[in-house]
Amino acid sequence: MAQSLVARQKSQSPMFGQQLMEEVCERSNLQLALKRVRQNAGSPGVDGMRVDDLGQYLKENWPAIKQQLLEGSYQPRAVRRVRIPKPTGKDKRELGIPCVADRFIQQAMLQVLQHKWDKRFSDYSYGFRPARRAHHAVAQAQSYLKQGHEWVVDIDLEKFFDRVNHDRLMSALAKEIADKRVLKVMRAFLNAGVMENGVVSVSEQGVPQGGPLSPLLSNIVLDELDKELEARGHKFARYADDCNIYVRSERAGQRVIKSVSDFIARRLKLKVNDTKSAVARPHDRKFLGFSFTAGKLPRRRKIARQSLERFKNRVRQITNRNHSKSFEKRVAKLSTYLSGWSGYFGYCETPKVLRDLDSWIRRRLRSVLWKQWKVYRRRRAELIKRRVRQDLAHTTAWSSKGPWNVCHTPGVRLALPNSFFDSIGLTKLERGYNI
Repeated sequence: MAQSLVARQKSQSPMFGQQLMEEVCERSNLQLALKRVRQNAGSPGVDGMRVDDLGQYLKENWPAIKQQLLEGSYQPRAVRRVRIPKPTGKDKRELGIPCVADRFIQQAMLQVLQHKWDKRFSDYSYGFRPARRAHHAVAQAQSYLKQGHEWVVDIDLEKFFDRVNHDRLMSALAKEIADKRVLKVMRAFLNAGVMENGVVSVSEQGVPQGGPLSPLLSNIVLDELDKELEARGHKFARYADDCNIYVRSERAGQRVIKSVSDFIARRLKLKVNDTKSAVARPHDRKFLGFSFTAGKLPRRRKIARQSLERFKNRVRQITNRNHSKSFEKRVAKLSTYLSGWSGYFGYCETPKVLRDLDSWIRRRLRSVLWKQWKVYRRRRAELIKRRVRQDLAHTTAWSSKGPWNVCHTPGVRLALPNSFFDSIGLTKLERGYNI
């Protein structure tokens, strides 16, 4: 009995003690924070200070800032509101950009808090955590399908980052942080306000996206959801506010989405977006840009239709034949985009899609060159220079077909083979991938 009481008291003791702010202000921690902020760069906050100016600013002001932190009286500035288009293009995501000095302090706090706190999080939470990424969440979802959980409860939280309840978040922080000074500074960051068009509005709820602490705070808020799903025995994978639960039947899915939505509204004080949430077959939904093949098992990872549409739209912008940009600069810009895109979506298990996209991209680039060659004489000369027979070069150059159609004919394909695009450094999408 005594042992169980001691164990219970030990489990209820805070994770972080009374000297947490001293840990935040340790020289080695601050040096690492400064390095990270410089690496991440980013836009200035409301004070206009750039990352390059941070070092000199800290040399001049750090003693006063440190004193305020150790007293728990530090007051951050309001964040600068920035709106960026969402991938769908229909709505805009609202970001809150803290001042560079505030980003530095948030980073220093994050480095002390995250290492210990991360160990408490669910094994099925993958967003904004060390050594975890979106691909791991997709692989976890795929494993559920292989186990026969053929229905997905796709839960979308409506404006999650804007609706986090401050009191509930501070209560969760206070259970694990004994240092009142850290809690006061945390509360100050939450209440710092948002500046837009020169006007500052008070923040009564929400965790602005854009600061180093925001991802950790969002995981702390949603950890209660993870623990509830685990307690109910659900098969799930969560990445930030994107949560999928896998069940064996549509009927079970309807029960789950109702009960989980009720829990989110009642306990977390958040709202589920009914128009974007659904119970469906996994191949009809997307999860972190991916979907899964239908038909016979095993289900393979594929690129979601919406992700492919966004990719093609971006490639069309870069390879627009009406732009006057040089071919070399266009290829360099395109290769940079393709490299980043394939680094993520190369994780799919449908290589034919990547091969088809490679072929489509090369055809668009052939069309760009054809348009730049403009007239019959130039086109014929360029084809002959590239070892196309004179009769075929004449027929191709004289063709009345538009650039897109003529670039699928033997003459142009002989002049601009796949090896030509390899030689100019065009990134290939189908180049293999290892998680």
